Amino acid sequence: MIQIDLTGQVAVVTGGSSGIGLATAELFLQAGASVAICGRNGERLAQAQATLGAKFPQAPLLAQTCDVLDAQQVAAFADAVQQRFGRTDMLVNNAGQGRVSTFSDTTDEAWREELDLKYFSVIRPTRAFLPMLRDAAGAGKNAAVVCVNSLLAQQPEPHMVATSSARAGVLSLTKSLAVELAPQRIRVNSILIGIVESGQWRRRHAKEAQPGQSWEDWTAELARKKNIPLGRFGRPEEAAQALFYLATTLSSYTTGSHIDVSGGVARHV
Repeated sequence: MIQIDLTGQVAVVTGGSSGIGLATAELFLQAGASVAICGRNGERLAQAQATLGAKFPQAPLLAQTCDVLDAQQVAAFADAVQQRFGRTDMLVNNAGQGRVSTFSDTTDEAWREELDLKYFSVIRPTRAFLPMLRDAAGAGKNAAVVCVNSLLAQQPEPHMVATSSARAGVLSLTKSLAVELAPQRIRVNSILIGIVESGQWRRRHAKEAQPGQSWEDWTAELARKKNIPLGRFGRPEEAAQALFYLATTLSSYTTGSHIDVSGGVARHV
């Protein structure tokens, strides 16, 4: 149980309709915050809203369809949050899946798509919500931005060359934002995830597992092959707990930093 009271505070989570984003929204609601989530897929977003509404029937929750790569949609989402809640204290930028490709088979278009997704899924929401974050900080409240990034930012993989490169750039961007916004009392941090359970992995299990091979056995075998020291995939709620820590006053003296949530895969010291 999270031992912190966020009553009166507002948390915004992009990509909040499933996985890490949905788990993060649940933690914020559990702690008493008002929460706004967005996602591209309207059907999944409605399901997420219903799930959260069933668990927290009295909680103030806003769910709006939004493609974070569309500046107008992001601006409309920020306006909706302003109108509904009047403020934003915490922004979680949670975007993007990985692209499996090598340098030899990554086209110019694929490079542009990957860089656009990874950078602007952080740039556009941060830009849109920054005025409200400044207001929160100016009023002496906690104001924080947290980005979901990947361990690929520090430990690139040749079979994910475009994603690795883009993730490294986002890590640098996060650090730059932290330095620029620190005088305004807005903290900026990130998490670096390894393999985390998701719908995509569930679909791969359904397609690739041997007859009768359970999800637990299949993922444990993959974890061994991928040399994950903890011997399993991460769970969305484990990444969400790190995001929650960085977004709240639990980490009030932390900015420009990151938390490794990779199960021990990182090789660097």
